[in-house]
Amino acid sequence: MTIKALFASGATACLLAAPAMAGELKLPGQLAWTAYGTGSAGYNQSVAIGAALQDAAGVNLRVLPGKNDVARTEPLRQGKVHFSATGVGGSFMAQEGVFAFGKESWGPQEIRVLIANNGGKVGLAMAVAAEACEKVGKPGCEGFEYSDLKGMRVAWVKGAPALNVNNQAYLAYAGLSWDDVEKVEFGGFSDSWKGMVNGQVDAAFSSTNSGKAYEAAAGPRGVFWPPIDPANAAGLERMQSIAPFFSTMNAVVGANIDGGPGVATAGYAYPVLAAMVGQDEELVYNMTKAMVELFPSYDGKAPGIGGWALEKQDFQWVAPYHDGAVRYYKETGAWDDAAQAHNDQLIARQAALKAAWEELKAEGPADWEAAWDAKRRAALEAGGFEVVF
Repeated sequence: MTIKALFASGATACLLAAPAMAGELKLPGQLAWTAYGTGSAGYNQSVAIGAALQDAAGVNLRVLPGKNDVARTEPLRQGKVHFSATGVGGSFMAQEGVFAFGKESWGPQEIRVLIANNGGKVGLAMAVAAEACEKVGKPGCEGFEYSDLKGMRVAWVKGAPALNVNNQAYLAYAGLSWDDVEKVEFGGFSDSWKGMVNGQVDAAFSSTNSGKAYEAAAGPRGVFWPPIDPANAAGLERMQSIAPFFSTMNAVVGANIDGGPGVATAGYAYPVLAAMVGQDEELVYNMTKAMVELFPSYDGKAPGIGGWALEKQDFQWVAPYHDGAVRYYKETGAWDDAAQAHNDQLIARQAALKAAWEELKAEGPADWEAAWDAKRRAALEAGGFEVVF
């Protein structure tokens, strides 16, 4: 059962506990986490949260921007940062050991979630330079659809499987693949959006409220978010076969969206505050507590930040929660037996993937990529887990 269902069942009073006093937050004076690059929604929200931590508890939060999923996750697994405000790449895909995380130097990671931004108002979509609509005879982008991207230039960010898979999912929705477009490679998220502004690329992925999207919207080429049709069952099935974490929603916050009726698009939890399984339980407990109970202090301080609220949490997501976070949610009454069962299943999935990886390392195959793909699928099927990717 999700937190939304708990509210519906009358647990509101239990969830809306009084905020803790600053002195009750047992956090170190210095914290560090990685986030998306400067100007991204994840970075901007992290900075706002850091200001709230400083004001309430004197905690200095250092936010390290990372160009891609690997750059954000590497400091986390090395223990150089405590947490990562990441996305599906640094959480779900890292857990699965796929794409960049399927390389022999990586493998499936025992990622644990503390809390996630389930905004509901912010979309995660492939944007198109408004200027590009003219290429298909649709000035002003009226009637422009994702299928019109055929033959156009689409951003591919090195080391960022989440961004690339998300673009692939939107192409799939339109019945297209990477073979139908011109793939333009960039070194990072910010670079891809610089490419949107300067004419190197026609489409790139972002949250609708990203600072980079606002910058591009104010630039000479403009920005357009092609709508998706929630009734297009075949298109959505193709999209979710590539990216099962997507669900349809109406984005009302974002570049060229604010103040209007919104855009029918897709979304998922972003950012996701994550830790490695071995992170200190007490630290995770207090970080989770701070995120929830300082929410009134940072709410409204960055676009889309409202999705961190306790009542927005979904405890049956695609990556498991850390024991320290679970302890806090149990105290609030937000965690139930269904959440625990789902979490246990995800932890078992991670264990199966880790065991398969260790077995393959011992075997030392010549073609690691092909061998891991087969080994991973076999392990998931043997365990009765859904095979994704």
